[in-house]
Amino acid sequence: MTMMQLSEKQTTMAAKGSEGGRRAVSLWLWLVAALVFAMVVVGGATRLTESGLSITEWQPLLGAIPPLNEADWMAAFEKYKLIPQYHALNQGMSLEDFKFIYYWEWSHRLLGRAIGIVFALPFLYFWWTGKLKRGTGMKFLGILALGALQGFIGWYMVSSGLSERIEVSQYRLALHLTAAFMILGLLVWAALEEWPGEARVTGEVATTLIKRLAVIIVAAVLFQVVLGAFVAGLRAGYIYNTWPSMNGQFVPSDYWMKPAYLSFFESHAATQFNHRMMAYLVAILAFVQIWLTSRTPVDDRIRITAQWLGAAIVAQIALGVFTLLTHVRLDLGLLHQGGGAIVFMLAVVHLHAVYRAGVVPRDFYASRGRASA
Repeated sequence: MTMMQLSEKQTTMAAKGSEGGRRAVSLWLWLVAALVFAMVVVGGATRLTESGLSITEWQPLLGAIPPLNEADWMAAFEKYKLIPQYHALNQGMSLEDFKFIYYWEWSHRLLGRAIGIVFALPFLYFWWTGKLKRGTGMKFLGILALGALQGFIGWYMVSSGLSERIEVSQYRLALHLTAAFMILGLLVWAALEEWPGEARVTGEVATTLIKRLAVIIVAAVLFQVVLGAFVAGLRAGYIYNTWPSMNGQFVPSDYWMKPAYLSFFESHAATQFNHRMMAYLVAILAFVQIWLTSRTPVDDRIRITAQWLGAAIVAQIALGVFTLLTHVRLDLGLLHQGGGAIVFMLAVVHLHAVYRAGVVPRDFYASRGRASA
């Protein structure tokens, strides 16, 4: 074997090793994204079962261990009895009933701790062994920091319901849910970026209009998540359980409150109406994108992801309607929350395709011209 052949073999082996490392990084990021998705659904369960205030302390380390004996359970139960929610909603509940809501909140917090470990340890390993692309280490460190901040935001939200309220603040709930979706979106984007493989050069890139609309759709879906958080925080899904009208009205008569600007954040009728209207707007944006990508010679990945996104949005709207008509039945409520996360993930996948699919290198058209000559 000549020196040149040996050098080529070493280069090929190094490339395969690098490709395998990037694939491992991508799969790890998808795993963390799946756990964050589960966290969003479990978080919805703690809200719908009124379990979020059952643990009245924040113990980042010791809190991972649940009560282990009857005395520990009674101590936790007595602490819960001191907050307003117990007296307003659960006075006289049994210890077994308390254990039910306790385990929902404990599971939610435990899953958050698990996500931190599943992200941090492989991240340090990949960074230490050089399997991360240049510049990605600091980006992933930023995601880790955002995850740590999310734990604090979660306690900040819970603490709002321990003294003067019987539920958490809708403002803090919106902040907590928005942060979760931002983490989810960053993980999905990073996983797509890390997946190895040669760029499939087609020259069929997205137009400026399609690119801008893809960004707008991601922002619109995230804004819809914020509106949904206000609906959830105010329990606004338990009123106006009719569709397409709101008890026979298009705009509910009690939409406005004084001062008027608070209507958008504290009016039950207004938050539900806004959530409905934003859903229709998101659907319109998605179908415009489908129309644009079908009439423009873009890469198939751009067109297909737009179609999948549109289908998911229609399904999510239908699920939202059924959830409303059933007065927020638990299983439908959880499906609706999970559906929102799926829609957002697909919006990010579509945005990635719009900016990465059909990529055109600088010399693409020049090389085509030389070939034809």
